[in-house]
Amino acid sequence: MARLKSTFVCQNCGAVSSRWQGKCDDCGDWNSLVEEAASAGVAAGPLKSKRKGRVVALAPLAGETPEAPRVVTGISEFDRVTGGGVVRGSTLLVGGDPGIGKSTLLLQAAGALARQGHRVVYVSGEEAIAQIRLRASRLGLADAPVLLAAETSVEDILATLAVGEAPALVIADSIQTLWTEMADSAPGTVTQVRASAQALIRYAKQTGTAVIFVGHVTKEGQIAGPRVVEHMVDAVLYFEGEGGHHFRILRAVKNRFGPTDEIGVFEMTGGGLGEVRNPSELFLGERNVATPGAAVFAGMEGTRPLLVEIQALVAPTTLGTPRRAVIGWDQSRLAMVLAVLEAHCRVRLGDCDVYLNVAGGLRIGEPAADLAVAAALVSSRLNAALPADCVYFGEISLSGSIRPVSHATARLKEAQKLGFGRAVLPSSASGGADGGGAYRGIGQLVELVASIASTARGRSGDEHGADD
Repeated sequence: MARLKSTFVCQNCGAVSSRWQGKCDDCGDWNSLVEEAASAGVAAGPLKSKRKGRVVALAPLAGETPEAPRVVTGISEFDRVTGGGVVRGSTLLVGGDPGIGKSTLLLQAAGALARQGHRVVYVSGEEAIAQIRLRASRLGLADAPVLLAAETSVEDILATLAVGEAPALVIADSIQTLWTEMADSAPGTVTQVRASAQALIRYAKQTGTAVIFVGHVTKEGQIAGPRVVEHMVDAVLYFEGEGGHHFRILRAVKNRFGPTDEIGVFEMTGGGLGEVRNPSELFLGERNVATPGAAVFAGMEGTRPLLVEIQALVAPTTLGTPRRAVIGWDQSRLAMVLAVLEAHCRVRLGDCDVYLNVAGGLRIGEPAADLAVAAALVSSRLNAALPADCVYFGEISLSGSIRPVSHATARLKEAQKLGFGRAVLPSSASGGADGGGAYRGIGQLVELVASIASTARGRSGDEHGADD
């Protein structure tokens, strides 16, 4: 009997290798290659078929395209991230750390849709029906007509969904637990996850049912399993949050039917996840205005302006290599800001440890936070508190100049609404800003450093005068 040919598939990136090795050549992950049969799955070759291809109708580029029909859940923060609701026939992948609240969020969305009269099916491969009912009871959703199933076989799930009216929404929790007879490998492997997802995606396109997959997250913060699944689905959402904080952030990293820069903010309570209508008040709720090293950044998350506190601590060190610790921001960008402060502003930071934190656990990606970070660093280095009613935003170039950023008016309006009357911003944006506040436009970073230094000298002089 001929020996079955096998290959080795990376469970992180899906790369195929002819032999086992400790490290994947494509993604560099260790101990991720698993032996699988080459007769089916990722390593399989094309099957021979006698069917002839059919002629596909070609359509012109110009023409009217109707807007994609959506199912609005009624949870405004969830609908904001998805682009106005879940599109019929689309597939979404929701990832997050274990225990972050993915199942709670989706069960609340399922209950809200079911109460509107839609047929919703919740399929769990990790929990029994009794456990889901207990969670629904705690969330106040016991009366919601959500249909439950505890099953992991894709064939059984599809056969169940084929009975009766096609559901408006199907939730599969989680994609790593599903398996199909079309793939000859263990559940959770690249081949099984890919084949199971493909079968449910095909069902969604044929019936118009929206399907949401739940995916686990690895230690690196990426959705476990093959990255190819992220390319197969229409939207990828990440549910983020720190264990020590009571709020969660839903962020879209891919969306074929909406923006990818929107976030939804939720607060974890005893009754489930509550929507946060004004996230700026939440992130600024526990500020200490008299502490040096704290600056308020007026940022944008999609179309939503957001105020968040940037905290910095600059302390002398005895180590040969100073520490650089960052939470919530890009470490490479911090290194650039430190270099600009050293080279163009003569702020000595090479002999100090630098710790930077975005308060509340929010992660910031836009370069407009450069100016707020620089203000917090200089404030901590000179031990001078910044004005309590001032916000900062602007991009710093390598020459030390302050570059303009978008949505300056929206940032300032949000600051005014929360009682911030002053702002430090790029000089090119200060002229177009609406009145009602004391706005200071600066063209060079050294102007901000000189202003904070003069405040520190004045404070030092007042202290000496009081002593005398």
